[in-house]
Amino acid sequence: MKFDNLLRQIKFIKEIDKLKYIQRKTKLFNSNRHENDAEHCWHLAMMAIVLLEHANERIDLLKVLKMVLIHDVVEIDAGDTFIYDTTRSHANTEEEMKAAKRIFGLLPAKQAEDLNAIWQEFEEGKTNEAKFAKAMDRFEPLLQNSSNNGGTWTEFNVEYDIVYGKKKVIKEGSNSIWTYAEGLINESVEKGILKN
Repeated sequence: MKFDNLLRQIKFIKEIDKLKYIQRKTKLFNSNRHENDAEHCWHLAMMAIVLLEHANERIDLLKVLKMVLIHDVVEIDAGDTFIYDTTRSHANTEEEMKAAKRIFGLLPAKQAEDLNAIWQEFEEGKTNEAKFAKAMDRFEPLLQNSSNNGGTWTEFNVEYDIVYGKKKVIKEGSNSIWTYAEGLINESVEKGILKN
């Protein structure tokens, strides 16, 4: 049984290597290179560790780390949905649910169930851990865009109201990070890299 579990776990590990090939619209800090999903997930995990003291509520850091490390695994099958896409919903789609079932299903049943539950919890965004994980997920690209003269905001003509609306979820996980983020958004308008 243990050897069978090991084989399934290795199969999952090999499968998630594909995350390194999923390109995001956002680019690395002060760079023209697009970030991939694996880099994004790693960066969120580091941010969660470093910024933990700014969470609104006491949280289980290990659960947050699991959330940010697996939240985009479904994009192996479903692809990356750009947060400012006006034609595709960024909400949990049927395609993503199917992907979660297939990819997590490579693991032994208990692990598959656990990771799927953590992924669902992140997607629903209701627990303290999910709120903080989502805050990290929305904060990182904001930092990237502000370091890249507007980045995807400029490239895709995204306006202030849309950015503000998508980013205000940060406040649910951290009031202090939101204060900083809101300042960056407003500063981006003043610099002319975000249209008001």
